[in-house]
Amino acid sequence: MDLDLRYPALVDLRARARRRLPHFVWEYLDSATGSQSVLRVNRAALDAIRLTPRVLAGPLDPVLDTGLLGSDYTAPFGIAPVGMSGLIWPGAEAALARHARAHGIPYALSTVATRLPEEIGPLAGPMGWFQLYPPADPAIRADILTRARNAGFGVLVLTVDVPASSRRERQRRADLAIPPKKTPRMVWQAAIRPHWALGTLRHGIPRLKLMDGYLKIDHNAPSTAHAGYLLRVNPDWEYVQALRQLWDGPLVIKGVLRPEDAARAQAEGVNAVWVSNHAGRQFDGCPAVADVLPAIRAAVPGLPLIADGGVDGGLDILRLIARGADFVMLGRAWHDALAALGPEQGPAHLHHILREDLIANMHQLGLTRPAAVGRALPQEA
Repeated sequence: MDLDLRYPALVDLRARARRRLPHFVWEYLDSATGSQSVLRVNRAALDAIRLTPRVLAGPLDPVLDTGLLGSDYTAPFGIAPVGMSGLIWPGAEAALARHARAHGIPYALSTVATRLPEEIGPLAGPMGWFQLYPPADPAIRADILTRARNAGFGVLVLTVDVPASSRRERQRRADLAIPPKKTPRMVWQAAIRPHWALGTLRHGIPRLKLMDGYLKIDHNAPSTAHAGYLLRVNPDWEYVQALRQLWDGPLVIKGVLRPEDAARAQAEGVNAVWVSNHAGRQFDGCPAVADVLPAIRAAVPGLPLIADGGVDGGLDILRLIARGADFVMLGRAWHDALAALGPEQGPAHLHHILREDLIANMHQLGLTRPAAVGRALPQEA
């Protein structure tokens, strides 16, 4: 089967993923909160970025290699952290970590993954990043960071845009709780998706393995609490300062949308800012990432900026870089690919799509490096 003919774009992978996932899993992966306006806002803002082709540029040999945070990557994109990744597709964390290492792009493991840092760190190797949802207990925080470092993760990403749980109405309608509870409705939905169901039987029922271990030793936790109970904290700048003292590698703050917050992060010794609106999963009223990037870039001209939000291909990666990003991360897309084609073909085919789309559009724009795409923005009269 020629995958380029059957699934030439991410939209094709997404359509097949929906057909292969149980309904409650699809609702977890694909949904935002509220009216889901942020999904539309992100898409509209990307589409509004027009880039002007350059003609008669002569032969070009586009190079995608990109440096970030002291590491060299083979492309200006990577794999963003996704909570409960193994619920979306069995074995997702291991499959994506292996792919990242084999292809030289970063992979970020979530605090609320279904596998432990000790299991995934060696698979990701030098490509491994660890994303932290902030635990309230300083001892748990220090222990998690020690475990992440010992497992080989080199970059720490602190997510700061989840001060409280969002409602995520689509998930509620699908009767999905995190961690998931077995109901007759969910069992039926799983049974009619045999690839997902058989994989889940092989890998085990997904749960928040890292935080479950700490919940067992928290004698103050309510008897009905799940692992998220330990992560219900609103971090402040003192929390960032404490992390900076505990973590001697690159520190990234994820979830920034204001220039003043980016400037404060730089002043606190943060090594990069991740501009993100959490793909609309937390707050339905926030602006598009593409719209806020220029002001943040102006506020911190020397600070690396990572961005995400609604990326559907290589052209969108170039659009975000043109607006000020240095690097672009995708989360849902990799899981669409896993669900569509499985762990061997899915990530590899998505990677192929992104690279080929980047290169094709760079030829149109007369670019040899993605970082030069800013010159393709239309010039004001």
